[in-house]
Amino acid sequence: MTALVPLPVVLPLLGAALTLLLANRPWPQRAVSVGCLTTSLVVAVLLLVQAYRHGPLVVQIGAWPAPVGIVLVADQLAALMLVVSSAVTLCVLLYSIGQGQAEIGETAPVSIFHPTYLVLTAGVCNAFLAGDLFNLYVGFEMLLAASFVLITLNSTGPRIRTGSTYVVVNVLASMIFLISVGLIYAATGTLNLAQLTARLDALPDGVRLSLQLMLLVAFGIKAAVFPLSAWLPDSYPTAPAPVTAVFAGLLTKVGVYAIIRTQTLLFPGQQAGELLMVAAALTMVVGILGAVAQSDMKRLLSFTLVSHIGYMIFGVGLSTVAGLVGAIFYVVHHITIQTTLFLIAGLVEQRAGSTDLRRLGGLARLAPLLGVLFFVSAMNLAGIPPFSGFLGKLGLLQAGVAAGGPLPWTLVAVCTATSLLTLYVASRVWNIAFWRSPCQTVAPSAPLPALMVGATVALVVLGVGLTVVAGPLFEVTAGAATDLIERTPYVRAVLPGGAS
Repeated sequence: MTALVPLPVVLPLLGAALTLLLANRPWPQRAVSVGCLTTSLVVAVLLLVQAYRHGPLVVQIGAWPAPVGIVLVADQLAALMLVVSSAVTLCVLLYSIGQGQAEIGETAPVSIFHPTYLVLTAGVCNAFLAGDLFNLYVGFEMLLAASFVLITLNSTGPRIRTGSTYVVVNVLASMIFLISVGLIYAATGTLNLAQLTARLDALPDGVRLSLQLMLLVAFGIKAAVFPLSAWLPDSYPTAPAPVTAVFAGLLTKVGVYAIIRTQTLLFPGQQAGELLMVAAALTMVVGILGAVAQSDMKRLLSFTLVSHIGYMIFGVGLSTVAGLVGAIFYVVHHITIQTTLFLIAGLVEQRAGSTDLRRLGGLARLAPLLGVLFFVSAMNLAGIPPFSGFLGKLGLLQAGVAAGGPLPWTLVAVCTATSLLTLYVASRVWNIAFWRSPCQTVAPSAPLPALMVGATVALVVLGVGLTVVAGPLFEVTAGAATDLIERTPYVRAVLPGGAS
């Protein structure tokens, strides 16, 4: 079964090469892309089942033993992230295929999109499976290089401008990450995560804290944690709808995943816990206040994305099993819901010609299914019972109450207030865009493409399904959180002889 571990990385890379060879044959390209991502999803589910039943699965690339060789590790956290990311990237791919057929037909740059999208998927999977810091860096660079191409597809002035901002900020984050990797290697002589658990513990507190803060800054930029989040609301809204959706739903969560992995495995304890909780509170407040002030649906969703990153950082900052359980559950929920809402925004743009709330109205009557999809997803994001958003927030609030103390209690209050403001924002979009009388500027258009709607419906169902399977999902997240806090299952799986 360990032979399956590299497949989520290898399959998309092989698919990217094959789709390049099929550059002038759109339908074979699409078939290869869908086949690769479908197979990756099946493999990810098998890895999650194995990791849950038997513990982490480890593969040493090229038969070079750790810590010398490259190691891929599929523990419960990594496998769960693989399942969610594979499901989301598959749905977004189907949506983009539907959009290409409906909007720009055979003239679409499919020869660029499919190989790039598959490389992006491979980079995300590599980041989740990486067993050493340099391979984690490689995963980030793979997905960033692909994202630079995707965000400037069908280049227009605004897309080039916002794409440049995205490139500059993420290159800066990558440089900080690479410098951190170099310093960690200089201080410890290894980049293997399992071996670093012992060697970082032996460093002086000041050196260890400096390295921890450098990694937090690098991952904080990628995850859009305040005050490192200013780039995001201007970078995402002008990109094509499926690109924005996969960026918003998935790429920021790779940064959150990196924070969870490094803070629990390399820097356990509460040394940076208070800093993370303060950053979490500010991220929640600044993000949701920004959303309240917006009149464009895509920019509004971008600010809610920033705000809800704060929930996940709150769980990490608590440094408890309950906090991590809530954080991991919320990551899974938010990847699904945020991607869905951006896909719905793309459908709104397709139907009404704009996402500017001042030009929208009456969509509930013009497109009732679209209204239902938005309402269910928006209420899920706001955390209305019994949706998964409510369950995730409830888990975080209970973890905060259990931790006790002024800062956790403050975070509990901020979480509650932010949830109410998220409900206000979602209700405002619903009332303006869907419920009020139609605007004269909303012109009749052709029916929405079935594949775009079908992919969005699938994600809405997946989001609702998280509520149905919340019990088993909480069991998996609890197992993942326990392994993260204990560290020994991961270390023993990678280095059976022990870390030294």
